Amino acid sequence: MDIGKELMLLRQKCGLTQQEMADRCELSKGFISQVERNLASPSIATLTDMLECLGSSLSSFFSEKREEKLVFTPQDMFEKVDEDLLCGKVTWLVPDAQKNSMEPILVELGPGGQSDTMPPSEGEEFGYVLAGSVDLYLGDTAMRVRTGCSFCLHPGSDHYLKNPGKTKAKVLWISTPPSF
Repeated sequence: MDIGKELMLLRQKCGLTQQEMADRCELSKGFISQVERNLASPSIATLTDMLECLGSSLSSFFSEKREEKLVFTPQDMFEKVDEDLLCGKVTWLVPDAQKNSMEPILVELGPGGQSDTMPPSEGEEFGYVLAGSVDLYLGDTAMRVRTGCSFCLHPGSDHYLKNPGKTKAKVLWISTPPSF
């Protein structure tokens, strides 16, 4: 079991940043980061405290009785309204997708809304505009992507989406490997 990765997934599922978790557990953000990257190992007492802050316990955290789920309902999905997206939200469509090869999300941007800037990566990203239109920024280049159109890229530079319209835009965005 990759303890650091599982802790990170549980923290993200709870919608907490590393800083928020550190504050709740009375630890440093740096220590949380090191544990998630398996560069530091928490004591049993510290791990217990971390899991309690995430609404879990040692026994459920280390339980290997996980059935692979194939179909997901809206109750399974994790949604985060993000002030940084300017009237937007991100919905993780497959729980714990970071253990998979791909990660599908639904990005909703209000008028003038913008996604987080994603750094260059080794993987691929695919997007399909379900509603509205977005400008796809790849470095200094912007390309309009309208309803019913898609994009596929191997991002060699920073990239993000921006909604130039006056209505909400919805984009199904899939990355491989997971990066959201």
